[in-house]
Parts: sequence; C-alpha cells; structure tokens
Amino acid sequence: MSARGGIVEDEERLAEIVRGLTTVAVVGMKGDEREGEPAVDIPRHLQSLGVRVLPVNPGIAAASGERAYPDVASLPERAPLFDFFRRSSAIPGHADEILALPAERRPDVVWLQSGIRHDEAARRLAAAGIEVVQDRCLGVYASLYRRR
Repeated sequence: MSARGGIVEDEERLAEIVRGLTTVAVVGMKGDEREGEPAVDIPRHLQSLGVRVLPVNPGIAAASGERAYPDVASLPERAPLFDFFRRSSAIPGHADEILALPAERRPDVVWLQSGIRHDEAARRLAAAGIEVVQDRCLGVYASLYRRR
C-alpha cells in the first residue's frame, strides 16, 4: 500500500486497499470475552484471512492472541492501516495522535468502521497524505476482496 492522501470512496481503490492488507492496528478492539461484538469478530475475521492484527485499547492486555497496546504511539511496528471502532466524537483526538507520529510511523490508510465518520478529522488526515475511508465495514470488504 502506498499513501496517496484523500477521502476514499472509489470501490476499485477500496478493493486495492483490502487486497494489500498485511498488518492492521485495530483501535478500540475489544477483549476476547466480548465475542460476538464487531470489535472482536471483524479483527478475528481479518486474522483468518492472513492479516496481522495489533489491538489498540488501554483497557485490555491482549486480544485474539496478540498483545494489546494502550495507544497508537505505543505500537512496536508501523501498521499500514488503522481500523477504528470508536465513536465519531473520538476521531479528532485520534487524528491528533496520528498526526503527532513521525511521518515514517503514520499509516497509509485510516479506516472508520460503519457508522463512524468525522469529516473535519478526515480532511486533516487526508491533507497529511493519509487515505481515509469513512462509514464502511472493513470486514465486509475483506470478505469481498481478500482470499487467503
């Protein structure tokens, strides 16, 4: 994946992004005891398709066999895509966190799950060269466009 910047709505580009997934930081991922919730089931689905998942949630120690990290700055490696399971009102603060990262540690893509959108934060991220997907389920796109 290479960062292009901009708000992504083109289905071909969405498919390209999903086909290129290697590692995803899942911000707001829930612990394993919350099975049945999208913030658990979608990351597990990604793992079943061969994607490495890095949970980001200060309230859990681990999820789906991976150590969890309290925030994106604590991630031990760069994740090309950050997938968000957070309220829309939390997205500006997360955008600030991302923009505070050194350029080489920023994601290429910020993906806001179904029901999550914040146009102003998306514009700021896009202006910094990060592609932003809003209000779309990564699990659905992974089912459509990824093969193990």
